[in-house]
Amino acid sequence: MENPLDFTGKTALVTGSGRGIGRAIALKLAELGAHVVINYVHNQEPAEEAAAQIRALGRQALAVRANVGKEEGLKTLFGQIGDQFGRLDFFISNAASGFNRPALQQKESGWDHTLNVNARGFLFAAQLAVPLMPPEGGKIVAITSPGAERVLPDYVAVGASKAALNALVRYLAVELAPRHINVNAVSPGIIETDALQHFSFMQDDQVIPRAIANTPAGRLVLPEDIANAVAFLCSPLAEMMCGQVLIVDGGYTLPVPH
Repeated sequence: MENPLDFTGKTALVTGSGRGIGRAIALKLAELGAHVVINYVHNQEPAEEAAAQIRALGRQALAVRANVGKEEGLKTLFGQIGDQFGRLDFFISNAASGFNRPALQQKESGWDHTLNVNARGFLFAAQLAVPLMPPEGGKIVAITSPGAERVLPDYVAVGASKAALNALVRYLAVELAPRHINVNAVSPGIIETDALQHFSFMQDDQVIPRAIANTPAGRLVLPEDIANAVAFLCSPLAEMMCGQVLIVDGGYTLPVPH
């Protein structure tokens, strides 16, 4: 029986993959055999380091600077993918941005930026990704957030963008299923990455210990846990997953009495 997690010969794009969760996903897919396109906006050095790690595994890697929240950025990104690889099997939409502040203090520019990167970018990237996918199909996975469904401090713009992202996952899943393209999402629990430090509640040094205590699995989620979930959704094992949000949080969001 063939190994369903053998991605040899596949090509993957992971947006926002120079650091954190995106980097872990990119490295995981490369470990399983895929060539990987690393996408970044500001931090070239970590993106190039991730690409070097992928090449050390014997895979091809391409690092592309492009803002996925802008049309010209998407055209640059997918143009380079087409030129170098001529195909795309896995599109992982991980890039995210946002301005964390209360709803009554949210500014129009921050709202537009957040929605453009987190939701609009996903839709129009998918439009460019699909023509590059082979006749046998492909996989699209979006990284979402529990803030799409739950209220988190100062998270109104990001939460709304992630709710829109989840809706897009459902609509694209239905539209693309006849083309054998699976579209799903992964919703991570609390992960200690650089992005977490931008939240005001992190000023409380007890946030992480409380989160661990309230997680039935007994620890925080690691970027590698999300990478494993993405790898599953990219595999034939997830063939009948269609428009779903896979929650990977160690049980943190379950209604467990504390």
